[in-house]
Order: sequence, then C-alpha cells, then structure tokens
Amino acid sequence: MKRTIVKIDESLCNGCGACVKGCHEGALQMIDGKARIVDDMYCDGLGACIGDCPVGAITLEEREAEAFNEQAVMARAFSLQEKPCGCPGAKEMSFKVEQSDTNVSVLSQLRQWPIQLHLLNPGAPFLKSANMVLAADCAAFSFGDFHRRFLKNNSIAIACPKLDNSKDVYIEKLTAMIDYSAINTLTVIMMEVPCCGGLLHLAQQAQANAKRKIPIKKVIIGIQGDIQGEEWV
Repeated sequence: MKRTIVKIDESLCNGCGACVKGCHEGALQMIDGKARIVDDMYCDGLGACIGDCPVGAITLEEREAEAFNEQAVMARAFSLQEKPCGCPGAKEMSFKVEQSDTNVSVLSQLRQWPIQLHLLNPGAPFLKSANMVLAADCAAFSFGDFHRRFLKNNSIAIACPKLDNSKDVYIEKLTAMIDYSAINTLTVIMMEVPCCGGLLHLAQQAQANAKRKIPIKKVIIGIQGDIQGEEWV
C-alpha cells in the first residue's frame, strides 16, 4: 500500500541517536552509526521524530510501504523488555483537582456540527472565511477554559494523530478548507505528549499543498491543563 512514512537522509544523519529515543514505536535503530527504519510496519508515519533531529535528516515521504501494525509495535516493545506501550501519552497518572465554589453554568461556544475531521465537509457554510481550530481529541478535556479561550467565534475540527486512520484524507480536507472555504487562520491545539506533534504536521502539509497561505498557530496543552506554549509557526 502507498502511505506516508519517515525518510532518513543518511548523508545528513550525524548518528546522534536522538530520533531513536524519540520514536516511541521503536521503528528507528542505530545501524552502522546511522539512524534507520527497522521495519516499515513499526512506523506510524506521523513524523514525531522529525523535531528530535538536530540536522534536519528526517522528512516524510509517500511511498509503497507495509501498513502500520500496532500489534507488532507492542510485540517489539515486549521483546525489548519495555512496557507494551512506550508512549508517554498512555502513562497512567492521577491528578489533584482544585475544587471551585461556584455553581454558575458555562454556556457552550460550539457553533457547528459535526466536529470530527473525518465527518466534516470542507465546503460547509460555517467554514467559509472562518478562524479554524484543529484540536487534539484530548485538549478540550484537559484545558478547563477551552470553550471561552479557543472555541468562541471559531469553527473547529478534532482529530487524534495517533489513533485515527487515513491521515492523507485529513490533509486533503484541510487543504480544501484553506483553498475552497478560504479559512482565515488555523490554530492547532495539541497535547504535550510526543505523538500529538503529528497534528501540526498534518496542518503544515496541508498548507504546503494549498494554493493559499494562511497563518498557523501552535498551542501546546499540558496533561494537567496548563498552556505550555503558544506561537505562530
């Protein structure tokens, strides 16, 4: 099958191994001083490792490759004597929650339906010239003021770059939103876990494919609900 997968330029790779540590699926390994893909089925194609490479040796390409196999990833993790899921986003944690004394209801700022990116029609009227939010599924549950801070007056699409299928469809839809619906801005809201970085890649790939260019903002939400970073990229 043809799909998006990591590509490593060995002429640029300096053998630092940072990408190997950053790949939570275990798809990368140091061989003869260079980072290489062990097997295509271990690579989910999200490109979370791209940001770990200090020399820009890692990119994404579309080519014939074996489908990503999560069961194989888990089996490999066991064989390496690691946890069945090395992803920090799956680590079990409990948090202390600050209790509020107010009983005031908060009004929803949602102005559309549906919201899941797979279900959205890029030509929907509520997307025309809209300021668009592309949010990770977990973001609204983690950030308590999500509706007022990010959703008010904006259109939204939610997606999970780790678990959702057909990422190429996501890119095509986002590209159509930029070109056909002429959205004004795109704010990508991600969780701090590494696998969530694939959401920004989807947006940037759509921007690269689109005829129009729009501002893209990156927002990082911590797993305990704080904003860890916010910048235009």
